[in-house]
Parts: sequence; C-alpha cells; structure tokens
Amino acid sequence: MRQTRAPETFRVKSFGCQMNVYDGERMAELLAEQGMRAAPEGTEADLVVLNTCHIREKAAEKVYSDIGRLVKAGGDTPPMIAVAGCVAQAEGEEIMARAPAVGLVVGPQAYHRLPAMIEQVVEGKRASDTDMPADAKFAALPARRRVGPSAFLTIQEGCDKFCTYCVVPYTRGAEISRPFSDLLREAETLVEHGAREITLLGQNVNAWAVDEVGFDGLLKELAKIPELRRIRYTTSHPNDVTEGLIRAHAEIEKLMPYLHLPVQSGSDRVLKAMNRSHTADSYLRLLDRFRAARPDLALSGDFIVGFPGETDAEFEETLRLVDAVGYAQAFSFKYSPRPGTPAATMDGQVPGEVMDERLQRLQAAINRDQLAFNEASIGKRCQVLVERKGKKPGQWLGKSPWLQSVHFEGEAAIGDVVEVDLIQAGPNSLAAVLVQRAASQAA
Repeated sequence: MRQTRAPETFRVKSFGCQMNVYDGERMAELLAEQGMRAAPEGTEADLVVLNTCHIREKAAEKVYSDIGRLVKAGGDTPPMIAVAGCVAQAEGEEIMARAPAVGLVVGPQAYHRLPAMIEQVVEGKRASDTDMPADAKFAALPARRRVGPSAFLTIQEGCDKFCTYCVVPYTRGAEISRPFSDLLREAETLVEHGAREITLLGQNVNAWAVDEVGFDGLLKELAKIPELRRIRYTTSHPNDVTEGLIRAHAEIEKLMPYLHLPVQSGSDRVLKAMNRSHTADSYLRLLDRFRAARPDLALSGDFIVGFPGETDAEFEETLRLVDAVGYAQAFSFKYSPRPGTPAATMDGQVPGEVMDERLQRLQAAINRDQLAFNEASIGKRCQVLVERKGKKPGQWLGKSPWLQSVHFEGEAAIGDVVEVDLIQAGPNSLAAVLVQRAASQAA
C-alpha cells in the first residue's frame, strides 16, 4: 500500500445498536485528541471510519458497498478507510483480502489502538487488530468531551448466553463489567458536560456486577449525582433480572418508567431451540412483578419471526404473547442466518415469503398497541427532556419519561426539562402544550 499523508479530518459512520453509537462517539473523541477535526457535513473527510454491525443479514455486503462509494467519490485522492465494529471482528481477514482500498481493520475491543494503526497506514502499511482484551480499551480512551442532553454510557460488554441465532459472543467476546469507580467518574463527567439523562448500555446490561455491587446498586449510586435528572438502561436479559432491580423501579425516582426486555418468541419450543433461558409464562410473570413495582411502566421487547422450524401455530403463540403484554413499543425482525451460529445450519429454515407475512402481522399488532399506549397518554402532565429543535419555528422535540417522542412550542432550550400536557397522539409521537419551563437549565 502506498504511503499517504496523515489525515487532518475524519468522519465516523456508525451502524446498528446503541453500543455502536457509543463506540462511534468514543472513536471520534479519540481522533479529536490526536488533533484531527470532524469533517463538516457535506465535505469529504481524509479518514472515514465505518463502524459496522453484524447482527442483520447482508451486513458485510453493505460494508463493501460503502467502501466502493467512498473510493468512487474520492477519485484520485480517496480517503483513508477504516472498517471497525463487529463486521471487522468477524470478517477482518476477508475484508483485507477483498478490499485493497481499506487501510485498517479494527474490532470493537481494540479501537483504542486507532492512532497507532493510522500511523502504520501513513507509513504505507495496512493494519489489522481484532484482539479482544478484557477491558483494556476503556482505560486507554480519553476523557469524555461535551455531549448532548442525553448520553450513552457503556457499562458492560460481551455475552455468555450463546443464543443459537446470535453472533454477539463471537464478535464482542465474553461478558465483562467495567469497574464501578470508572463508571461513576465517566457519568459525573458526562453530567458536567451537559448530560441530563444517561442511558446505560450493555449486551446484557443487567448482568453488570463488580465485587459486592450489583446492577441495582450502580443505579442507586448514579441517582445520587445531583444534576443527573434521568437514568435508563438497555438491553436487559430476563435471566439476569434480580429482585433488587425490580425494587429499583419502585424506589429510584430518576429511573425512568421504561423497560426493554427482549423475549424473541412466544413459543416455548422455539425459545428452547434459541437457547433462551425463559419460557413465555416465566417472562410474563416477570413483567407482572415489574408492573407491580411501577404500575405506569412502559414495556418494550425484541422479537424474531421465522426462526428455523417455527410453525404457524408457534407464531400464533407469539401473537398471543404480544396481545397479553400490550407493548408501548417493540422491535421485530425476520430471522437471518449468521455464519458460525448454530441456528444457521438447523433444519427447517423458514421460506422468505412466510417470514414476510408473519413479520407484517406481528408489526401490525405491535403498531396497534403502540398507538393505544400513546392515546392512553393523552391528558397526562409529564416532564419532557428537550433534545433538539423541531422543523417548525418555535417547535421543540424531546422525550417523555416513557421514551415517547413529544413535540411542543414555546420558550425552551436544549437540555431543559419542561412540564407539558400531552394533548394529541400519533403512532410515533405526541403533541403537547408547554406548562412550565424548568427553573434550572442545562449548562
């Protein structure tokens, strides 16, 4: 590979989950500490980092498509291209062989080494690092910089559950929990720089535990930060729910009344084939305990339709579970075989047209319940964290405690926590009337 000049500007393009968004933010902070500048929108960057996700079908093909576009747009002076994230971890060698335009490949546990790898590329050598050290990257990353009113904080990575459809244990490694003191320090820094809400992230976020402190203990400590107004967390696993976490929803005022708890299927046979550790009934009973602790709790979940061997009757069981829960929102996907996972070679792969029909029916049920939840919110008075300006003059957008998108007009500023009356509901958002602007505003 020919020698190139050191990049002065960069752009990080993140795909997939919220943890990838967090990783993208941290990579941007790391590059900025090296003296690089984020390329303004509409301009070409000297370095482009494609921060990839491997969960969905054809993820690798999308990466190659993006690489091709970057090369074509760059003409005689294409940017330095880095492929990061889970596709890099899973298919790094193939990327290096198939895409000579890629200068470096770095996995999700090694991106703290980006500066040294960029130096290698400048010297004319391609670089690849997909090691998976247990927590080394966090210690090597720079202090957090100014953030928006809502910020992500990764507290746990990796997964030991080995669901048969999931590639995460192979791309993110075993479950690790970041040190308690490091998390408190990072959370305090985020709040000092303007965050009023922090969402705790992890592949199995409620599996976090360090020494004698469990996840509910971490929530309690974070709630003591004075300027922090809201705490959320995702994604949880039913197997890691404790009585302490359920009580936390009743006892911690700053913990928002929202729970994302994936179930994946309503069929016990399918759940067993997925290597999930719960049944449909145990999942529903768990939700009952959460709702008893926090009656206004908004529930969210994940579903996969068309898992190998899923019958029409088993899919109907999933629809019945959806009817029983009444989700405020949920995410649903067609099963897609991930190379290297046990489900990819199972018998009974469901035809695409069958999966399409099932997904449409499932999403119709979810959308029905989401609209019903929003309509039931009309007449409520609640607080909204203002996140950005709306499209109309004087309009503001933010989130309710139940993670609903809310728009209103009036005197406000980004980072304010305002009181509103919810007056109109749609399938994806609510309209509100401003009641009172918060006395204390964001820094």
